[in-house]
Amino acid sequence: MPSMKEPSPEALANVTEHNIETRSRLLPEEQAVEGHPDPAQGDLDPKVQAAAILAESEERTINADPDDAQGGHRQSEDTV
Repeated sequence: MPSMKEPSPEALANVTEHNIETRSRLLPEEQAVEGHPDPAQGDLDPKVQAAAILAESEERTINADPDDAQGGHRQSEDTV
């Protein structure tokens, strides 16, 4: 689920055209069957969607949220 905050300039700078191009290509199982469009694809250009996804991923990498299960690095004593 995408976050609601804008990625930082540093995160945006890490998103390359090559990354956007490769991320925007749909896998065969993601492609809509002819005559049956996939509502999950939405109306946005796949490259616009890919750029947003990659920028948010970069933002989580650069500025990890310690309270987020995906962003935090816990120690073994934190799980007891």
